[in-house]
Amino acid sequence: MSAASVEQRSIDWQAAGRICLAAAEHAKTLGVKINVAVVDAGGNLMAFQRMNGAFLHSITIAEDKAYAAVSFGLPTSDWRNIFEQNPELKDGLIHRPRFVTLAGGIPIEEGGAVIGGVGVSGASEEQDEACSRAGLDSLNS
Repeated sequence: MSAASVEQRSIDWQAAGRICLAAAEHAKTLGVKINVAVVDAGGNLMAFQRMNGAFLHSITIAEDKAYAAVSFGLPTSDWRNIFEQNPELKDGLIHRPRFVTLAGGIPIEEGGAVIGGVGVSGASEEQDEACSRAGLDSLNS
């Protein structure tokens, strides 16, 4: 009988926690309050951090940014450009549950494989993205 399964790499809980902490620490230096979510390769929540005073509605936005990033293997900020080049895609995708085009969601890659996603919400899009990147940078230190 041939194999009926594949192996899939995924982020571990310790790395997910480091990403959340580093993203929140960066937000502190910017003077903003954020929510940070990290999902595994299957889009399941692995770690979450909410800074005191961060917007409550941004909790699920952060989770959805992480989910959108891992599900397509693209930063959520890339979708504006994709829609400009392929406007027909927008009608079908924009109404999908958990599909977010706001900046701040970034796939987590290791060795060419997408192993998870990070999503930040609560500040401006530029600040959310910077916090996500700071979280990812913590994996290289």
